[in-house]
Amino acid sequence: MKTVTALRHVHFEDLGTLAPVLEQRGYAVQYRTVGDADFLDFDPLAPDLLVVLGGPIGVYEEASYPFLTAEKALISARVAAGKPVLGICLGAQLLATALGARVFPSGLKEIGFAPLTLSADGHAGPLRHLAGLPVLHWHGDTYTLPEGAVHLAASTLVEQQAFALGRNLLALQFHVEADAQAGFERWLVGHASELASAGIDVTALRQDAGRFGAPLAAAAGKMLEDWLDGLDRP
Repeated sequence: MKTVTALRHVHFEDLGTLAPVLEQRGYAVQYRTVGDADFLDFDPLAPDLLVVLGGPIGVYEEASYPFLTAEKALISARVAAGKPVLGICLGAQLLATALGARVFPSGLKEIGFAPLTLSADGHAGPLRHLAGLPVLHWHGDTYTLPEGAVHLAASTLVEQQAFALGRNLLALQFHVEADAQAGFERWLVGHASELASAGIDVTALRQDAGRFGAPLAAAAGKMLEDWLDGLDRP
């Protein structure tokens, strides 16, 4: 059986709607969670797929969160070996860092559902399934496009929303995985302080999740299936 290891920084920010797709494709899912003794205690080249999930910290906050240094090294080792990595939000920023890009505060909080503007490469690849569909944005940092990477998507507020490098590296700044149906209340409660400080209307956000959750889950599954089909397996 194929294996996927997911690095989880916040317990409710898990694989969400992507988990059933992975399981249907024959992947055994294993989480490694921040704070657990075995968080990074594994061979980075062993899993068939590594997914680096989101979290409310910056990749540049190593002084406050020392595990980030080891996590970056683990991702870098996997990238150097050409092994598949999917990065989501913080995971996308960690992947960008591993590729030599700069991650920094964007100067705004992009939180809520809004559509993407896909590049020509975005339309030609797996992200085409997300065209015209509001996806969940929830971040305050952005990154420079890594050297050699292909820009896939932008939003009206933030240019860098997705990139790919070859077939095996995909970074998504937005939350395609979030369960915006049954599991969304955990996001609203877990990030209550951030929502309040950013002046986000929680009721409106909850209503948007109800409107867009089901179509987003379906499109995310198709996107992931396409990406998995295209992987190179060194």
